[in-house]
Amino acid sequence: MLMGAMDEMINPNLVAKLHGIFDASHLPSTRRHPEWPALKKSGRALQNRPLRARVDTVRDAIIEDVEHDFDLLTDVVDRSLQQDRFKGWMIWPVTEAVAQLAVDAAAAGTDQAAPGAFEAGLELMRRLTSRLSAEFALRIFLNADAARTIDVVTSWCSDPDEHVRRLTSEGTRSYLPWARQVTELHLHPTLTVPIIDALYRDDSTYVRRSVANHLNDLSRGHPELAVEIGKRWLAAPDPNTEALVKKAFRTLIKAGDPGALTAMGFDGDAEVTGPLLDRRSLRVGEDLEVRAILTNTGSARTRLAVDFVVNYRKARGQTAPKVFKMATVNLDPGETTELAKRRSFALTTTRALYPGAHSIELQVNGRRHGAAEFELLG
Repeated sequence: MLMGAMDEMINPNLVAKLHGIFDASHLPSTRRHPEWPALKKSGRALQNRPLRARVDTVRDAIIEDVEHDFDLLTDVVDRSLQQDRFKGWMIWPVTEAVAQLAVDAAAAGTDQAAPGAFEAGLELMRRLTSRLSAEFALRIFLNADAARTIDVVTSWCSDPDEHVRRLTSEGTRSYLPWARQVTELHLHPTLTVPIIDALYRDDSTYVRRSVANHLNDLSRGHPELAVEIGKRWLAAPDPNTEALVKKAFRTLIKAGDPGALTAMGFDGDAEVTGPLLDRRSLRVGEDLEVRAILTNTGSARTRLAVDFVVNYRKARGQTAPKVFKMATVNLDPGETTELAKRRSFALTTTRALYPGAHSIELQVNGRRHGAAEFELLG
């Protein structure tokens, strides 16, 4: 989905629906029933705003209407959860409002005001996440008190709801896309290890995918720890473990990390011919075919992770490498295979292309081979 379309997921119609749900949530007679004027008005303030700003606008309106009262918002959300229509993208700003008021109340109270607000807020994250993932709001708790948050969410690893189990892994990732950074996760990378240790053999593909991404995030800053964890999982696997670890090690494999390569069985070698290119010049928008010929000259079967590296020309003439997956092959002694892959040089929103000299290398089990140059024409 394009980012522009994503922005529109938080829109005036959605805010109107959320307003209707909150307004219909009948509170105990001892509670003030908010009129929700700020929430109603916030829908008109969303036009031409990016997604994050839209979420913040609706979140702030909710907080204003409950007058920063965490207990009041808790009652409203609890009643709203009884309505099936309380789901989807409207949940995101609600989780953010709950999280912000929970940590604010806990910080201000020190057991006197709103005792247990921190844990009560986390419990609402657990209940809301099946309506729409609370992964982004969980970062508010992590930034307030990472250890306290991890203690609570680790207990969710055995929750019967796969959405809750996934939240424990996804919400605590080091580099969760679009999310707030949590410094403690980088300074203390072992904080989340009990979570992914508990979930790597989960029955749910949805959960295991998150675990693989979590370990891949960990590998970016702490490769040795990530390799140690992956090797430990491979020593106590279930039928899905090898595929999970392979996905988790994808960044390390592309980087040629020896520990990750060995753990996945990529410890052999081969005679490499290439890279062979189908042309020596091409225009922006065209494709380039890259071929490699591999021969096992050893006496044992070998497993090879074959990638190719494009050394892109930058604006000032220097080059920057980008590794792309080519294939995984197993070769018997004396066996030869030929691989081919096409790479597009079309303009994209994520990479600028500059005319001039480029080059391509092969990478086999982490070792670079050859350097074929080509000219990219404007």
